[in-house]
Amino acid sequence: MNSHLATLAALALLLLAPLAIASSPVNINTADAPTLAQSLDGVGLAKAQAIIAWREANGAFESADQLAEVKGIGASLVERNRDAIQVDDGKAARKTKAAKPSKAKPGAEDD
Repeated sequence: MNSHLATLAALALLLLAPLAIASSPVNINTADAPTLAQSLDGVGLAKAQAIIAWREANGAFESADQLAEVKGIGASLVERNRDAIQVDDGKAARKTKAAKPSKAKPGAEDD
């Protein structure tokens, strides 16, 4: 019975190992195609190459949300990988918040 449990535990670890690999943080501005494909869930080599082509044509990504502009990558894929996506500073690429409107009084002018 113990060997059966050990076998099941080993099988569970083997099945969960790809999930750990798929969520490795990756800088989308510097990673090569194999690294992107390995690190991002739902991104194979073709999509990874499309990410690099977009980056070469348009410059560095400023946020994870820009990945949705890459052909074959949608908003749901970006959301699924948001915590693993990094931009230049090495921090997770979170959603950007809109700037709050200024609370300046109407008619007030800056000097």
